[in-house]
Amino acid sequence: ELHGPSMSEHVINPFQHIVEPLDPSDPEQKFYNLSKLGDNRYDHLPFSIRVLLESAVRNCDEFLVKYSDVESILNWKQTQNQTVEVPFRPARVILQDFTGVPAVVDFAAMRDAVMKLGGDPEKINPVCPADLVIDHSIQVDFNRKSDSLQKNQDLEFDRNKERFQFLKWGSKAFRNMRIIPPGSGIVHQVNLEYLARVVFNYDGYFYPDSLVGTDSHTTMIDGLGVLGWGVGGIEAEAVMLGQPISMILPEVVGYKLFGNPEKFITSTDIVLTVTKHLRQVGVVGKFVEFFGPGVAQLSIADRATIANMCPEYGATAAFFPVDDVSIQYLEQTGREEKKLAYITKYLKAVGMFRDYNDVSQDPDFTQVVELDLSTVVPCCSGPKRPQDRIPISDMKKDFETCLGAKVGFKGFQVPPEQHSTVVPFQFNGKEYTLSHGSVVIAAITSCTNTSNPSVMLGAGLLAKKAIKHGLSVKPYIKTSLSPGSGVVTYYLKESGVMEYLSKLGFEVVGYGCMTCIGNSGPLLEPVVEAITKGHVIAAGVLSGNRNFEGRVHPNTRANYLASPPLVIAYAIAGTMRIDFEKEPIAINPDGKEIFLRDIWPTREEIQAVERKFVIPSMFREVYEKIEPWTSILLASDSDIIILYFNIHSKFCVFSSYQTMDLQPPKSITDAYVLLNLGDSVTTDHISPAGNIARNSPAARYLTNRGLTPRDYNSYGSRRGNDAVMARGTFANIRLFNKFLNKQAPQTIHLPSTETMDVFDAAERYQQSGVPLLILAGKEYGSGSSRDWAAKGPFLLGIKAVLAESYERIHRSNLVGMGLIPLEYLPGDTADSLGLTGRERYTITIPQQLTPRMTLDTGKTFQVRMRFDTDVELAYFHHGGILNYMIHKMSEN
Repeated sequence: ELHGPSMSEHVINPFQHIVEPLDPSDPEQKFYNLSKLGDNRYDHLPFSIRVLLESAVRNCDEFLVKYSDVESILNWKQTQNQTVEVPFRPARVILQDFTGVPAVVDFAAMRDAVMKLGGDPEKINPVCPADLVIDHSIQVDFNRKSDSLQKNQDLEFDRNKERFQFLKWGSKAFRNMRIIPPGSGIVHQVNLEYLARVVFNYDGYFYPDSLVGTDSHTTMIDGLGVLGWGVGGIEAEAVMLGQPISMILPEVVGYKLFGNPEKFITSTDIVLTVTKHLRQVGVVGKFVEFFGPGVAQLSIADRATIANMCPEYGATAAFFPVDDVSIQYLEQTGREEKKLAYITKYLKAVGMFRDYNDVSQDPDFTQVVELDLSTVVPCCSGPKRPQDRIPISDMKKDFETCLGAKVGFKGFQVPPEQHSTVVPFQFNGKEYTLSHGSVVIAAITSCTNTSNPSVMLGAGLLAKKAIKHGLSVKPYIKTSLSPGSGVVTYYLKESGVMEYLSKLGFEVVGYGCMTCIGNSGPLLEPVVEAITKGHVIAAGVLSGNRNFEGRVHPNTRANYLASPPLVIAYAIAGTMRIDFEKEPIAINPDGKEIFLRDIWPTREEIQAVERKFVIPSMFREVYEKIEPWTSILLASDSDIIILYFNIHSKFCVFSSYQTMDLQPPKSITDAYVLLNLGDSVTTDHISPAGNIARNSPAARYLTNRGLTPRDYNSYGSRRGNDAVMARGTFANIRLFNKFLNKQAPQTIHLPSTETMDVFDAAERYQQSGVPLLILAGKEYGSGSSRDWAAKGPFLLGIKAVLAESYERIHRSNLVGMGLIPLEYLPGDTADSLGLTGRERYTITIPQQLTPRMTLDTGKTFQVRMRFDTDVELAYFHHGGILNYMIHKMSEN
């Protein structure tokens, strides 16, 4: 066991004795030399756990971080499966605008609350550095034209002017918060190319870069050797205020890569294979750490692609320790030579620099799984989940099987006699047809792939070969290219492939997430009419990371994740019902059959172009041009404060979920079930981010305030407005409610047996003073990190959720809002207990918080209350994390 020096009340940090200069010639620049702990357990820790240990050692104050916490982490081999709680203080926080606006709203509201309680509102200020990147607002309204980018950006500013003004006010009002303006790129790609420090040099100390972010794909930065993961927005706010994250010390699965991928394999093929594999292994709540000689064969862009999809395989983090390839990437992306020198020196000094070919460096892992990269084949995932991988050779057969299969993740239940449905339609004076599997959206989108020059240049080279073979994309297909940063456009143009992408319809439409988060914009009206008329299972194909039903577009029921070159290939083919190995992708104007293999670029071709055109000066030039807020003007700070608190504001209104009075938790008596849901209910189902439907409660609310449908914008853009977001809760048209036995954003108001919109039913229950409950199956809250998926249910009067299992971040968000996440005991389900959802539920909450739930049918059963740490219980007793912080700040 680790023993340190004797403590006294005057000792600030018990580990001061291991502090030393990194360079003896510069004694002011110091670091905590973990090798001086003199404990050989350190050398066997996974590299990701070493980052947690360094943070605990450096921040040890016997208050927020205790000496015993350091011992628990150092003793990871024994404590990893003992549900030991440890604190972690990340070096920084990153936010995107959909989650960032609510955070800034909450900070402003907390200032007001602290002031009313007699505290100093100025204390409500980020202590931990925070970067907010505006990337979720832009939509694909215009495409296929050279001016699409400018038109989409103009619309973005027009629709979001008030939000942008508010964020600009926030950047002025709050210290230690940097906001990257719209048009700069996607948050995770900007983080990788520009914001990542890898090693911090701050206040006289070197220490590892680490972070949490309000987006589940924050894990992308793990590919660069920076430990990070997604958390709920309200949890991130606590970190920004200086609170450590309280976490269960995780198990670490070692993922060994070996072998070399075949010459036609992309990083997308690798990550979809890894995703399916780790879903089968089961890594929820665990760290995954990659090792083995195969890692050395992967570029940082390849590693970042694998790390990006960590939420899709369920892990908390997917870590690639820093090695020589990482340093080469930092050099390629224009980082200063001086920084590269101290990054390397520091990481080697603390034993965090990796040589993937040196097996003596391999640490201990909870378990080890392996992948031979030579076995990876070209693939896609879909039609409704990222983990449902399909080899390209099986795509046609798989789609046709899904057509007739029972409704589910792999089924649409189309009657056999309708499998060959063909619907003709007119567009621009010509007749076209749609059938099941017809591609209507083809989008090169998302940081998952647009951050990777190999797949982006691969798409460009494929486009060039396609044009030279006389191929084209049908004009009704909505094609788009939304790069993750301006660097991508730069090297696509310099390498000469941009013109060929443009000729196929893949014009740059914006710098943001766009189609990947549902900002795909409208389809052509004749296309929508044909889909509706023939009940066509139309397809979207995108280079994104999420394809849940209803997310990409309401009219594309089948959505497939694919590499950028495959996105173009399926766009040219016009259908998912094609076997590329046996059937031609198209017939050129000369009547010649062209196969995919005729236009597919090899890895060697791509690498040659990348080496020549992806250079450091591009990155420096692009990021030096980021000038915040040049086109958003403020009158004065006071004007913006008035705007913010104006009850008629359409975007930002005062948060109504914060309470001033501290109330002890009460038992829940005779609750009704608002919704009876099944497995894999995503945060998109709970709180959609896409467009506001014209017949929805949110649309009625906005119409009553003088807005026309053109001005509705999206739910994501209105996350500063409680009234809109409450009405948007469970408003996804693909929500399947067992009460109705169909997909609809509706439920049954049980006392009256009326079918109505979910918000309207919840409002009627609240008027009667009746508490509400949600019943759900496995993986409740999977998908994007979305704090409104917890805030919205809170505003609907939901007191608890009873599910078979939860997605990690969403469970944390429920706790943060003071909702109770209840979990069936092993072997129990709603079906096994005979629950229909029409019962009344009582949840007894005694002092020891071991609830029993009583049904008015006379059934009584135990459930597990998923408050996993003492800190989460403290949040619950205060009515949520924000109320906890308000009272703590006011007391101080």
